[in-house]
Amino acid sequence: MAKIEEKQSKQKIEITDGVLIPARDDSSIFSAWRISFYGAIAALVVLPFLSPEPYSHVLKFIIGFDENWRFDIGNSGLVKTFEVTVLSIFFALFIGLLVGLGRISRISFINRLCTVYVEVIRGIPLLVQLFYIYYALAKFVKIMDISAAVIAMAICYGAYIGEIFRAGIQSIPKGQMEAALALGMSRSQAIYRIILPQTIKVVLPPIGNEFIALLKDSSLVSILAVSDLLRRGREYASTSFYYFETYTMVAIIYLILTLFFSRLVAIMEERMKINANQS
Repeated sequence: MAKIEEKQSKQKIEITDGVLIPARDDSSIFSAWRISFYGAIAALVVLPFLSPEPYSHVLKFIIGFDENWRFDIGNSGLVKTFEVTVLSIFFALFIGLLVGLGRISRISFINRLCTVYVEVIRGIPLLVQLFYIYYALAKFVKIMDISAAVIAMAICYGAYIGEIFRAGIQSIPKGQMEAALALGMSRSQAIYRIILPQTIKVVLPPIGNEFIALLKDSSLVSILAVSDLLRRGREYASTSFYYFETYTMVAIIYLILTLFFSRLVAIMEERMKINANQS
């Protein structure tokens, strides 16, 4: 009975953005991930070919091509989406690292401050945070649309990534810290030289999943007039009235991006497991 309870306690439910990714030993051609990914690519190619008006025009408009298929980076919803996502995850990582270190700090004020930050930010929806920074704070300071989007998403995801760093640091065996202290290192030196390098390997997969979630949530910045994929789609649909066709193409592009990066995260995680087993 004790063994059964111990086995059940080790079981955990994990839901990530990579649930459709086939396992390493899954050789099935018709796996869920392959059907979804290649089906989306096929739809992206076939729909503009079968019906150039409007699918081809929609695709060119939201990606950033003109009528002669010349790429205009300034009008590319795809480029703007990646710009917001990459900048947001960069600053979120910086915030998250500081918050994660603060959450394990022995200084009660810093620990409590970081804990309050995590609780408050995680308790407010991202959409509300976007409105608050762009509209509410405009009473005191005017923030540009893309800057407000990056700030809001970095602050929001910084709280979640901070918890990832905290859990990653605490997952390192305590013997590592004790050995570093025995060698004459201070606690700070041990964290930066011994603990953090090992933590990075632990937190990379969950941070990869946060990147994917942030990529999808970047569609919310369209409400701030940031010309991302969804905003460009809304602009096209509002003038052409092809709502079904426009949002179908937008959804397909987001699906391809999400599944592609989910696959990369799964490959990274698998290789890290192999390297860990070999070492």
